[in-house]
Amino acid sequence: MVYSSTEITLVSVVVKCYQRTHMPKPKSSSRRWLDRHTKDPYVQRAQREGYRSRAAYKLLELQRRDKLIRPDMRVVDLGAAPGSWSQVILPLVGRRGRVIALDRLALDPIPGVEIIQGDFHTDEVLSHLIDMLNGESLDLVLSDMAPNVTGMKAIDQPRLILLAELVLEFTQSMLKPGGSMVVKVFHGEGFDEYLAATRRSFRQVVSRKPEASRSQSRELYLVAKGLRVEPT
Repeated sequence: MVYSSTEITLVSVVVKCYQRTHMPKPKSSSRRWLDRHTKDPYVQRAQREGYRSRAAYKLLELQRRDKLIRPDMRVVDLGAAPGSWSQVILPLVGRRGRVIALDRLALDPIPGVEIIQGDFHTDEVLSHLIDMLNGESLDLVLSDMAPNVTGMKAIDQPRLILLAELVLEFTQSMLKPGGSMVVKVFHGEGFDEYLAATRRSFRQVVSRKPEASRSQSRELYLVAKGLRVEPT
């Protein structure tokens, strides 16, 4: 079938009108996000100071307030990619300390940081970590992990609480008595129950909202100190 130029022009107009009214406009939203990102003072500061992401300043604030990291400590950084928390930890533990970065995603090397790629709750990765520690326990477990968000609170919140529960189980099995944990959570359904479970396992638990957290984010960090030998 051969179409006339008039018919082709008409089809073209209809398609353009449909695209204008029905198709998403990712470019403009992406451009707005990129604009906000590049103007973010913590992003700019991270670029100047050599950190891989703005998340470094969340941990730096937690460290100033709670004195979590000390020389000679053995620390695991869960969900470490791209590596800014490990960058913060390394100089604080010193040459005799150990930093083990663990993530499903590939992580570019950081001199002095030991890296495991895989899911932290799988038997394979746990066995690898235990072998690396060679009978030693951890002093500190840090988790800045969050699931891929959908934007739907009814889905995202349970997924994050489940992830936080897995971090707590990991910590209970790998942390030395008296050790500490930091875990990211969202305030919402399941938070109170998770907070209660964490308090049963640790002597002191406080919640923190670092200044570097984005204002629209619901994220909080639970800082838990003094792992009990037996949960209460």
